[in-house]
Amino acid sequence: MGLIARSLEAAGIATVSISLARDLTQAVGVPRAVFLKWPLGHPLGEPEQPPQQRTVMFVALQTLLTAEAPGTIVEPGYRWRRQHYTEPDWAQLVAIRVSPPDA
Repeated sequence: MGLIARSLEAAGIATVSISLARDLTQAVGVPRAVFLKWPLGHPLGEPEQPPQQRTVMFVALQTLLTAEAPGTIVEPGYRWRRQHYTEPDWAQLVAIRVSPPDA
């Protein structure tokens, strides 16, 4: 997926990856990624845990909007099956998106 992300970025389409293998993500050189230390095959979280899954999507979209340097890898530090998740505040993403760039 990292190679696809790089090709899309070269075509002007912004991407963010959700990674479960940090070393591979770094080696491929993705433009931006969210790394979760979770079991392979579960990049969005546990089955039937919508708040957890929406939280991962929120962090990924936030990373897409705020990462400034190429190769940024965000590690939110979420713990597999040992953490309670609440619904993210989606208004924060809207605020980031509509904020004027710094002059």
